[in-house]
Amino acid sequence: MLTTPGTAQKTVITELERAHTRDTIRVPDIRGLKAIKCDFHMHTVFSDGLLWPEVRVQEAWEEGLDAIAITDHIEYQPHKTYVSGSLNSSYELALPKAKELGILLIHGGEITREMPPGHLNVLFAKDVERINLEDDEAAIMEAYNQGAFIFWNHPCWKKQQPDSCIMFRIHKDLIKNKIIAGIEVFNEIEWYPCALDWCLENNLAVISSSDIHEVTAHYYAMDKWRRPMTLVFASEKTHESLKYALFAGQTVAWFGKYIAGREDLLNELFIQSISIKKNGKTKQGETIINLTNTSDFIFEISSIYDKNKSVVLYPDGFVSLRVKPDERFKISNWFTGSDKNLIIHF
Repeated sequence: MLTTPGTAQKTVITELERAHTRDTIRVPDIRGLKAIKCDFHMHTVFSDGLLWPEVRVQEAWEEGLDAIAITDHIEYQPHKTYVSGSLNSSYELALPKAKELGILLIHGGEITREMPPGHLNVLFAKDVERINLEDDEAAIMEAYNQGAFIFWNHPCWKKQQPDSCIMFRIHKDLIKNKIIAGIEVFNEIEWYPCALDWCLENNLAVISSSDIHEVTAHYYAMDKWRRPMTLVFASEKTHESLKYALFAGQTVAWFGKYIAGREDLLNELFIQSISIKKNGKTKQGETIINLTNTSDFIFEISSIYDKNKSVVLYPDGFVSLRVKPDERFKISNWFTGSDKNLIIHF
């Protein structure tokens, strides 16, 4: 109730305030490793983004992430007339907020060149200023010598590969020499199936990133989907464990209803996400099983033998299936290759 003018110095209308709460994203741990929810590609006003670094951290915390990297462009700073600072400023400004909220903030930057080599993200940098070198190879090697984890951004981006999606000689050499250690299979709203094959063929980390420049809740349909993220399976939530897991390729890409990554990791995720109970048999000798989804993943399940057997299992959902003894099912929205899906034998 408002007071009569003149009877109080100040009235606080607390109901106008928005509660800042954190979303809970249910991803099971696997193999004794913690599922760390990460976005390793985003921008602030210190390159071509629209948000202040602190706000990126707050946004990520509310949306359920555990670790982020602010990767402002090293060579492209269109707001520099209005926003001064070094190439390390976005990290330095965001760090206190990250510590306050318990977000792992990775010191990073984006090497921004014409194709080839295109755009490369640098994680766990020591000093981004030192990476700002004119020669492509010199810039990449400076990041490598700093012990950085380097991944290739949006390899099939139309602006740089308008008519094709190929891996150039420089990428092959950088991968062979273990300098590029990951590739984005998903960026912003683009999914690159061929990049998944490149990752699997070369034992690279599978990366999914927002590459967000705007407010995530303005850009993405957050009422329906979570922002894109990379799931990293690490022994603990520390910079050291996260870095080790990235170099070991212990990652899975999650974007919308889709999951992409190594078959062994996806299989383990499926097993830990689903509760399975038998519920009798049919006259045809099929076993009736009940499936309950305890994760926030979506599973589009269909028999590879019988097209009439297909169900969609949503978070907290429950479905029944009739299963023959040797029948196999595919999860059609979970990818273990550009044209391969996770196959399950119940």
